[in-house]
Amino acid sequence: MPLVSLHNVTKRYPNGTEAIRGLSFEVGKGEFVFLSGPSGAGKTTLIRLLLRMEQASEGDVLVFGRNLRALRRSAVPYLRRNIGVVFQDFRLLPDRTVFENVGLGLHVLGLSRREVRDRVEGVLYDLSIDRYANAFPPMLSGGEQQRVAIARAIVMQPALVLADEPTGNLDWELSNDIVRLFENLNSRGTTVMMATHDRFLLEAYPRRTLLLNKGFMIEDRVGYAVPKGG
Repeated sequence: MPLVSLHNVTKRYPNGTEAIRGLSFEVGKGEFVFLSGPSGAGKTTLIRLLLRMEQASEGDVLVFGRNLRALRRSAVPYLRRNIGVVFQDFRLLPDRTVFENVGLGLHVLGLSRREVRDRVEGVLYDLSIDRYANAFPPMLSGGEQQRVAIARAIVMQPALVLADEPTGNLDWELSNDIVRLFENLNSRGTTVMMATHDRFLLEAYPRRTLLLNKGFMIEDRVGYAVPKGG
């Protein structure tokens, strides 16, 4: 059974704009998939659909075998506990330390203090940011804050990680570092879906790429192809 499955999905907003149009694809367990295309292609809308932050106007979105159209609102938090999310703007709490930012979700799950400490310390070490455990996000560089955001996403040990333009504000060297972190995570069995419009990254990492343009699927291939007219 695929981990993610979309069947003829369209997302139409009240003003008539169609951000996603007739989209169908599947992502299997353990895959690493890029979502690519220019601004306005529908990448962020797709991620929001997978998180049930938006609902499809037509078609079906299935995650972990569950149809999100039929998912009760009370079940949405449980769905999201199994999905790690990394946003371009980090969304870190500025008045909480790095340790507190990363461990917050674990406390919500009811883990003991020792379990939280062990997990957080482990993931901070893995991402080479353990020395910033007691620092506050505004004290860190963009690349360091992005690593904290990734740590917060993966400390929950999710089956699926969604990353929305996680390298958008970073230089080439840091962007490479971030993609390698996701590749390392993927090598351990986590499914990764990463949105990016950076064609240089896509050329450097020839993974499966779902190419979107104006809400349509233009191509599903290994490697990267420039969309016609783009």
